Amino acid sequence: MKTGLLVVMSGPAGVGKGSVIRRAMELDDSIVTSVSATSRKPRPGEVDGVHYFFRTREQFKAMIEEQRLVEWVEYCGNYYGTPKEYVTRELEKGKKIVLEIEVEGSMKIKEMFRDSILCFIVPPSFGELERRLRDRKTEDEETIQRRLERAIEEFKYIPQYDYVVLNDTIEEAARRFVSIIHAERMRTFRNLEIIDRLTGKE
Repeated sequence: MKTGLLVVMSGPAGVGKGSVIRRAMELDDSIVTSVSATSRKPRPGEVDGVHYFFRTREQFKAMIEEQRLVEWVEYCGNYYGTPKEYVTRELEKGKKIVLEIEVEGSMKIKEMFRDSILCFIVPPSFGELERRLRDRKTEDEETIQRRLERAIEEFKYIPQYDYVVLNDTIEEAARRFVSIIHAERMRTFRNLEIIDRLTGKE
């Protein structure tokens, strides 16, 4: 039986995590994403249950107390977390699951799922990251500065990740990301059923 593959994508706000993941899913339709829960308000165009499970702070705290999250973190004044039920169900199906979560959450995922793969996406430069944040036009100056300061702290976690993915263009970054997933999926310990079949153990 094939085991699933749990891949974590982290990176600073504005680096293009969501865009890279969406393009990767177009390149390989066997890649799926987990919908995270959050206490922040929806941005224009975001749909509950599609982009996030939008919850109030009180509802989110209840999910924490009931241990219904694989991981959770408070980031820039809002809660974010990964529903436990979805992840375990999809892994049992042998799916390639991508989680887009913050660095603290990534460390918790690695503790719980030792075979998970951690990928950190980076911009070509710090100046480019600032430009992308400003081009979103969704946040005020104070929030932008807070996110840039946060990015500096997040970069310190990079040595704890398995891979760094450069996002110079969405297309190239997505192809690099898919290549990582394909290579990891072919690791020997994830394909023991092939060995068993060839050695007559199956």
